[in-house]
Amino acid sequence: MKSTHNRFPLSRALLATALLSALAGTAAAQQTRLNPQEKRITDEAIHADLQGYEATQGRIKALNDGGRPVRDYHLSKAQCWLDVSFHEYTRNDRSAFPQEALTESEKLIVDMENGVSPIPTDTPLVNGAKYLRDDLWQRLKAIHGTPGFSCAQQAVACGEVELVHAGNEFNQQQWRHSKPYIQIAEDLVNDAEALVRQCGVAPDAAPPPAPGPLIANVLFEFDRDGRKDIRTYSLESVDRALATIAGEKRELAGVLLVGHADRMQGKGFDYNQGLSQRRAQTVRELLIGRGIAPDKIRYEYRGDTQQVQQCDGVKPRAALLECLLPNRRVEVRFELAR
Repeated sequence: MKSTHNRFPLSRALLATALLSALAGTAAAQQTRLNPQEKRITDEAIHADLQGYEATQGRIKALNDGGRPVRDYHLSKAQCWLDVSFHEYTRNDRSAFPQEALTESEKLIVDMENGVSPIPTDTPLVNGAKYLRDDLWQRLKAIHGTPGFSCAQQAVACGEVELVHAGNEFNQQQWRHSKPYIQIAEDLVNDAEALVRQCGVAPDAAPPPAPGPLIANVLFEFDRDGRKDIRTYSLESVDRALATIAGEKRELAGVLLVGHADRMQGKGFDYNQGLSQRRAQTVRELLIGRGIAPDKIRYEYRGDTQQVQQCDGVKPRAALLECLLPNRRVEVRFELAR
């Protein structure tokens, strides 16, 4: 299985040096400390930090070489913590996030090196990261403990880390900087759920019972409900779900559409209820246009009663409306035949 994260290729020479250090056991008892941001102004300081990253990468490689597979939940999580730490370090993040994410990676590495069992599966919100997208957290949580988790460990682990990464970006630079990492997390959640469905399926075997529906979200502009008011990129999630159903040779049992509105109640609760209903009706027509039988589609509408993104304290108004975008959604639940 291809590694979910390979964004930061490391030099072979440095990796070899780090690996020798890891195998000698000198790194296992020592936490890597990055230089404070104000000291990252010399080649020597930056090189020392990079050696710390290389040493940590070497310890992960040593665990993999020792028999722990890349897809293992804790190895994957250690790698993803390391990746996001290094990513923010290279972006000159002045907060404690690079250090705290690196420390989380090392905690898992030490537990794996020492044969600790069970290793905790909690995902701390390091550096006071904002808790974003409860819906995505809950979908990942639902995969833990299922038979298909063994196939989805890597995507689950990295999805959890990316949600923390997004929450850290939200705290520092608000929704505009958080959004790309939310999208990465959402893609990882979808990947994890697909891997669960396919887990243990022989090429010619009938598919096992699905653990749940495929979920896509169609997003609307503020106070709008027409086809032209849909964020175009959000339709890609619908098309990916339909392609997944076809690729897995699944039978579509039905589609449930759940319309939502954001919490901006200038026109009142009843208005938001109607707005969410009209959005669901718009998506219904869109799906019919994509070849889904009308009698397989039903819809509900929840108004502003189920917010997945709170955006407390976000200003000015334009930034707040953009932050609230995930709440202006129609959740499309593709129900698979069992």
